[in-house]
Amino acid sequence: MVIRKEKRKLKYYGTRRWGVGNIKNARGKGGRGGTGKAGMRKHKFTWLTAKHPELIKRRGFKPWNQNKLTGITLREINSMALRQPELKEMQLKGHKVISNGQLERALTIKASGFSKQAMEKIKKSGGEAVKV
Repeated sequence: MVIRKEKRKLKYYGTRRWGVGNIKNARGKGGRGGTGKAGMRKHKFTWLTAKHPELIKRRGFKPWNQNKLTGITLREINSMALRQPELKEMQLKGHKVISNGQLERALTIKASGFSKQAMEKIKKSGGEAVKV
């Protein structure tokens, strides 16, 4: 039997291409250096400094045990005190008392921080502000 047409794949044996044109077209996902911001501090750093220097941030030293106080207002403290009429003392460790609102009765508030106006309002209502 006579072979009328050779199979097309035979001409690609022994080459790197196999019908993809330039070899870069056959690489799949490899050779692009990662996705997103991968390599910005390494192999894409030149591009970063030339095109987007605003993305280079210096964060500096931050203590690993830095405690951030969460703010609590006098209005919130007052609403908690109204729900519990027998309450005379509040423990608010890790909170800073802020002077937004008023206290309607005398309370001893023990917290990690106070604003100046909050201390004045607490004393004005007959209470006491104690730093823990």
